Amino acid sequence: MLWGGFRAGTAEPTGQASLDRTSLGNFRDHPAHRRHVACCPHLSRNRVWELRPSIPPSRACCWQATPALCPVDPQHQLGAGSWIHEGTKALTTSTLPCRLVCGARCCRMEAAPESPQQGRGLVLVRRQPPAQKGPLERLKARLWRSCTCSVPRAWALVQSLVPATCWLREYRPREDLAGDVMSGLVIGIILVPQAIAYSLLAGLQPIYSLYTSFFANLIYFLMGTSRHVNVGIFSLLCLMVGQVVDRELQLAGFDPSQDGLGPQGNSSILNSSTTSLVLGPPGCGRDCHAIRVATALTLVAGIYQVLMGVLRLGFVSTYLSQPLLDGFAMGASVTILTSQLRHMLGVRVPRHQGPGMVISTWLSLLRSLAQANLCDVATSAVCLAVLLAAKELSDRCRHRLKVPLPTELLVIVVATLVSHFGQLHRRFGSSVAGDIPTGFVAPQAPDPRLMQRVALDAVSLALVGSAFSISLAEMFARSHGYSVRANQELLAVGCCNVLPAFFHCFATSAALSKSLVKTATGCRTQLSSVVSAAVVLLVLLVLAPLFWDLQRSVLACIIVVSLRGALRKVRGLPRLWRLSPADALVWVATAATCVLVTTEAGLLAGVLLSLLSLAGRTQRPRAALLARIGDSAFYEDATEFEGLVPQPGVQVFRFAGPLYYANKDFFLRSLYSLTGLDAGRSAATRRERGSEMGAGEGEPVDGKDLGSMTSRARLVPMVTGFHTVVIDCAPLLFLDVAGMATLKDLRRDYWALGVTLLLACCNPSVRDSLKRGGFLSEDQGPEDEQLFPSVHSAVEAARARRGELVVPDSAL
Repeated sequence: MLWGGFRAGTAEPTGQASLDRTSLGNFRDHPAHRRHVACCPHLSRNRVWELRPSIPPSRACCWQATPALCPVDPQHQLGAGSWIHEGTKALTTSTLPCRLVCGARCCRMEAAPESPQQGRGLVLVRRQPPAQKGPLERLKARLWRSCTCSVPRAWALVQSLVPATCWLREYRPREDLAGDVMSGLVIGIILVPQAIAYSLLAGLQPIYSLYTSFFANLIYFLMGTSRHVNVGIFSLLCLMVGQVVDRELQLAGFDPSQDGLGPQGNSSILNSSTTSLVLGPPGCGRDCHAIRVATALTLVAGIYQVLMGVLRLGFVSTYLSQPLLDGFAMGASVTILTSQLRHMLGVRVPRHQGPGMVISTWLSLLRSLAQANLCDVATSAVCLAVLLAAKELSDRCRHRLKVPLPTELLVIVVATLVSHFGQLHRRFGSSVAGDIPTGFVAPQAPDPRLMQRVALDAVSLALVGSAFSISLAEMFARSHGYSVRANQELLAVGCCNVLPAFFHCFATSAALSKSLVKTATGCRTQLSSVVSAAVVLLVLLVLAPLFWDLQRSVLACIIVVSLRGALRKVRGLPRLWRLSPADALVWVATAATCVLVTTEAGLLAGVLLSLLSLAGRTQRPRAALLARIGDSAFYEDATEFEGLVPQPGVQVFRFAGPLYYANKDFFLRSLYSLTGLDAGRSAATRRERGSEMGAGEGEPVDGKDLGSMTSRARLVPMVTGFHTVVIDCAPLLFLDVAGMATLKDLRRDYWALGVTLLLACCNPSVRDSLKRGGFLSEDQGPEDEQLFPSVHSAVEAARARRGELVVPDSAL
């Protein structure tokens, strides 16, 4: 007795399967039979079911030994020798009728499919989709899972929100501790001068930049999922914060051109020519109001980011494409460079706001060039030369240097000593950092009124910070072979803004330059952030007053040199243009709008152009006629490749994009142009002639009642040069209502001209859309005569169908 090509009780393969009923009882003790008896839904007390011998155990099915009723529909009777495949099909041997069991009804089939052992082709059997629950039931189940509380679920939630509780238990001190400590020290040393320098961009006191760096490192250590990203102050966000601070200071009656840095930075000097609109608490001067605006803006942006993480909107940041981010970084870098020129030259110019800020600032600098401070100019020239030379040396020798050179720290130390002993501020009037207090300020809640005023500005701040943080986290995760969670990154960066906002901090995000330094110095985990926070804490508690004599021109040089990587992105623009002109256009438009208008307008313009570029690519995709590659079953573009063989009487059309309302007209124009036949116009003309002659009574309406395609092809002569059009639907991602109507109208017009329309390589979503839209209705014929698994099978079917028509036509 054989079973599916194997002899019973052995593993010896055989070449055939037998239906010897005398030995069928030997399979009752087979393990597969016992498993099937235990779980098969078709078994019943009143029916005798056994395993069919010719089906292997992996496809164990019910075998009916005697005639019985259908287990699904009792009105239908199954003959002896039939088998049922798990509620999907009831099949029999070739000598008995077979029935299809589908849901709650049975349908007679034309012929029983033969088993693969008989040498015929494989048969695809569609799986029955699982029963779908209603929306209300799914919502109830999700709410039940969310509201159910237990100790394991609570601990899993804590581990999800605080990933440090997971990886700290697996921390390996021998392998990871040395690299984390080294990278943390290096980042802390780099972070201190950058924090003091970036306070110029935000228009705040340096102490607040140090607060921000300290809290951001600690919070991301607990909540971040990336091992190598450094979260802290970021030049682009500092620029955006500074623009909002300057605007609110001007509205409050303060002079925006007076920076908070300097020996008199904490004074409350009001601009007498400006009416005070928003005054803070009594005794709150310029710097007090500036940090109140910055904390309110930071809290609102952090709330936006936390809400995006809770609502699982991490995918939103993916719509900010890489060309858009590069163009935004380029435009913002030019804006930052322009804002720091006045510190490098030592001139006092107004801080312009609104559109054209960069151009207005350059004009003011040119008018004030004669008033430049020679001491600041000389200091800036020396610092720029030293910093740029050190950066180039570090780039060329980065493979030999285990630790990057702390050039910024050395420059700050030397410049502070020279300024202190040379008394540059008193003798030459050079601007200095001024008093930097030690310790922490008591926490304070941001002002709700200011939060309402800056709510709209916080949207762009939250989007930019989220996009850069998620993109950097994913980039380092891919390069080091681990994964990150975008939604958790949103929560982490949002908490880095929400919680520190109560401790006089401003907006933060991931920074590329410091993250690269962390990776280069051997960082293994986020424990390095704790070491960096310890270095910043040391400066906050002890070393901060030592920077009193530090010149602001030195800080401006550090900011300008840090923009070197972003400004270098312009080198890749020609290559980007060769790869994708649309992406290059997005890059240029974003950068130009940031420079000529504002950074927020540049971001908005980049997003709109990116979406328009995406829509344009789907609106006019590539269309081509395909031809056969030799004697193979593959087809390619006849205009792109040579030596292809066109199929006589068959046009194969490929549309490399979705078919929806925006490109349906382009789809038809491309098809008509390539095939040389405007089916819509020709069919309309023929219908008009037929109506005049009284022969149009049998014409279809909207594709209904088409009748037999074979009969129609006999009656309409082939004057188009082809009898079949095959549409390669492999690139067709989806169909909407307009696309469905286009295909229906196209089939109706072709039918009027005696041309058959066939579809090939439809993906499951397109096939389901065709079924739901009525394109594959029963009056159009069987589905397998309209949809084909490959282009070659559709072409062969069209040629075979045409070959069958030749004999009757000639006989007639």
